[in-house]
Amino acid sequence: MTVRGQAASPRQGGSARLDGSARLDGSARLDGSAQLGASAPSGGSAQSDGSAQLGGERNPLEVRRLGTIPYGEALALQDELVRLRRAAEIPDQLLLLEHPHVVTLGTGADESNVLLSADERRLLGMELFDTGRGGDVTYHGPGQLVGYPILALEEGRRDLHRYVRDLETVLVRSLASFGIEAGPVAGLTGVWVGEEKIAAIGVRVSSGWITSHGFALNVSTDLRFFDAIVPCGIRGKGVTSMAALLGEAPDARAVQDAVAGHLREVFGRSA
Repeated sequence: MTVRGQAASPRQGGSARLDGSARLDGSARLDGSAQLGASAPSGGSAQSDGSAQLGGERNPLEVRRLGTIPYGEALALQDELVRLRRAAEIPDQLLLLEHPHVVTLGTGADESNVLLSADERRLLGMELFDTGRGGDVTYHGPGQLVGYPILALEEGRRDLHRYVRDLETVLVRSLASFGIEAGPVAGLTGVWVGEEKIAAIGVRVSSGWITSHGFALNVSTDLRFFDAIVPCGIRGKGVTSMAALLGEAPDARAVQDAVAGHLREVFGRSA
């Protein structure tokens, strides 16, 4: 069965961005507020090492479980948290949430990769947003765990390729804890099981090396909704989910716990 249908698309413009669905593959470009080969973003009140530490040897990571919130609200929240993190008024954050049906366009998006008309999207209750992240076209919806890390990257981590690779590592380890063998694919961004993508990545890094946007992991997503797009602009490959691979949906809270734990581990953050 092919899903066709709904659109009411309040498109919002994005500002400077970094690519995360990066075209280290061909799915999107690394560009934006910190281009490869350009100097590091600067500004804000973060410490000179970029860590904007609040004190202590390891930066704490605060995890916020937000339930289901509209995409536009999540954009506004990220902007506010980035501002506060740059000023060292809050610790690093990890937002874990779901979105209602929405298609998002990254800074490198080709609109021909949106396959449904506005009327068709409207019938499905599917919004359309321009975003400030890098990458091409992505779908978000129920059953998908979306993670937005708001991190002040310390000096040793101020490398865009490394940041994307580290997020992939977080997701690979999280999936392994459920018995799913996944990994990156050379030349592509995200996490894959064979020829099928299970997690997409699209990020932004602002002045002071503060991250936003992040990743989307298909937990129990209705994969038919991906028929609305060419995921990440990559043709000829499929999508999958944890539920499809395991034969049943895993506990959503357990998946969140795994992702939060492995993100702390990979980035050296404390609880």
